[in-house]
Amino acid sequence: MKGKTLLEVGADGVAIIIINNPPLNLLSADVLFSLKENSEQALLRDDVKAIVITGSKGKFSGGFDVTAFGKKAKNGKLGFWSIEFITDILEAARKPLVAAIDGPALGGGLEIALACHARISTSSAQLGLPELRYGILPGFGGTQRLPRLVGLHKALEMILMSKFVNGDNAHSLGLVDALSSADELTKIARLWAIDILEFRRPWAVSLHRTDRLEPLAEARMILKHARITAKKQAPHLKHPLVCIDVIEEGLIHGPRAALWKESEALLELRQSDTCRSLVYFFFAQHRTSKVPGITDMGLIPRKVNTVAVVGGGLMGSSIVTALVLSNYTVILKEVNEKALLAGIERVKVNLQDHVKNGKLAEAKLNKNLSLFKGVLHYEDFRAVSENTDLKLGIFAELETYCPPYCILASSSSMVNLNLIGERTKSQYRIVGTHFFSQAHLMPLLEIVRTEQTSPQVIVDLLAIAKKMRKIPVVVCNYTGFAINRMFFPYSQAALMLVEHGIDLYQIDQAATAFGMTMGPFRMIDSVGFEVVTALNVQLGKNFGERYRESKLISVMQEDNRAGETTRKGFYMYDSGSKFTPDPDIKKYINKASSISSDSVDYELIKLSDEEIVEMILFPVVNEACCLLEDRIVVQASDLDVASVMGMGFPEYRGGIIFWADTLGSKYICSKLEKWSKTYGAFFNPCAYLAEKALKRTSLVSCHLLTFFSLILNLSNWNIPVHLH
Repeated sequence: MKGKTLLEVGADGVAIIIINNPPLNLLSADVLFSLKENSEQALLRDDVKAIVITGSKGKFSGGFDVTAFGKKAKNGKLGFWSIEFITDILEAARKPLVAAIDGPALGGGLEIALACHARISTSSAQLGLPELRYGILPGFGGTQRLPRLVGLHKALEMILMSKFVNGDNAHSLGLVDALSSADELTKIARLWAIDILEFRRPWAVSLHRTDRLEPLAEARMILKHARITAKKQAPHLKHPLVCIDVIEEGLIHGPRAALWKESEALLELRQSDTCRSLVYFFFAQHRTSKVPGITDMGLIPRKVNTVAVVGGGLMGSSIVTALVLSNYTVILKEVNEKALLAGIERVKVNLQDHVKNGKLAEAKLNKNLSLFKGVLHYEDFRAVSENTDLKLGIFAELETYCPPYCILASSSSMVNLNLIGERTKSQYRIVGTHFFSQAHLMPLLEIVRTEQTSPQVIVDLLAIAKKMRKIPVVVCNYTGFAINRMFFPYSQAALMLVEHGIDLYQIDQAATAFGMTMGPFRMIDSVGFEVVTALNVQLGKNFGERYRESKLISVMQEDNRAGETTRKGFYMYDSGSKFTPDPDIKKYINKASSISSDSVDYELIKLSDEEIVEMILFPVVNEACCLLEDRIVVQASDLDVASVMGMGFPEYRGGIIFWADTLGSKYICSKLEKWSKTYGAFFNPCAYLAEKALKRTSLVSCHLLTFFSLILNLSNWNIPVHLH
């Protein structure tokens, strides 16, 4: 029966308890009560000598159902599951228990296995405690049992980083006792349970083991270092530090006392704002690939074997790297042999960096390198830049050479896809694939469709994104698409504040203290002045009074400053990755302010860091509302995912729209109205936001929008994709 556990007793006297809640055998209150009932029954039965716990259909358990996080606990007697059931019934059982693990054994699923007296797994099994991803901590004893099995150092790494290990690694760590093939798993587990019963194998109680724990003095140093790292990496987050405290409690006062502290911490954390935000974001990520009118049409992704990338510059070579890492065959086309060799070398360097960082096994390097080749296909072929006329010509030319089932994709965020379509007869297969620099490192992919783009093409691109381990966000074709358009006010507002007297480094510090990966000026340096200028030209043409022109970047460009690539922008950069404030920046600010006739505003200078953050991010919220109003995105939550994955908004705040809802649309709208009276139309709240403020309704609640549906019967062939 789905959502329960099954009990089967064999002739050998071994009971098999099967967690049966497909597809991932997630835990829930019903599943746990069923597990408790069947465990107690097996322990009472005279014909049962030992017990094996496993999962149905090759999956042990994917952990606790995430939908329960962020909510008030029901029937939440403190320690009921962790202590009364898992510790005092399972682990304290007078009959040996063995966990037979295949597939995922995550979160609460792994914690149940940790309480068994032995664990047998397949080599491919995935074991881990990812609870910190959701703003909580392992609450079924994982904070105590994992360190006692693998040592404190490795346990902290697995818990704090939500790091998974496969069965082979788990065996070498001592997390599992033996390995087995999937076919023999239950059989081996049964035999192991009998061996424990007959004293041929040790009866190990994880909670009471100390042989893997470091000496107390060393353990305290490890915990101290873990706290420093946690505070540095996530200064706003409480739950990693709470988790470390709970682990330390077990080392000092014993595991039983720590289990009570773990249960108390779980009860508090699961109702926190951080937990609610992270759980919301978890589901928002999974919703991005569900597109009404596209993915609900029953279309099957066509198989894509080969991708051709035109241009091997920094972005092109990065896209090639991402593709070969995803095992696609890639053809790189360039202008001449010199440019081609440079592009190939960039790809090699990117792959070698992956090896150095431990993201790619050295043994696989040559295989990945063999997946791509460089060609000079056309006599007068030229490298692709953001030149619109050049790109339009290339697409028209490609249409002549590429078969009709080939997808034609543009990676540019500057070129209107409708213009490309006007030059071709293949509007149905033209789509935007907007990668973010660097494409082989950044997880986000913007898939841009026009009114003519075939739903089949979108489905194909969603499948490609999945294979590339990218998070796709499907958007409609419009200037800046969604992400660049949404975040252009971030830098615009910051530039305005600087030209009115606020220290730009204070603005960046306020933004990063809030949780942004980069402040607006570090972001401009990272993207590069040339790209920002080109985007601003496009935005200035289309957004009228919502666009505020600043002279600061153009003034700095006159002095050959272009951002991080030239080692001089708003910051100074060394040959490595270090950057420092530039004392000369003041002269450029003064010159830009004089050109714009902007004077020092002494009221703005008094702004607190919190007020600075509001002034640079509330216009972003406003532009996000414009995107919803214009129906550029499918659902509001897509903008939350885009803001986190594309622009470095803090994930633990749920994304830009979710965060705005926590403040209230009325509050944001009133602030924007106030600023617009003093600083102009740039701050005017849009009609969508104003309406939400008037009705005091949520911004996130408006999820699904109706989009066109267009079915084209394309051949189900192996489709090459061309990215430009």
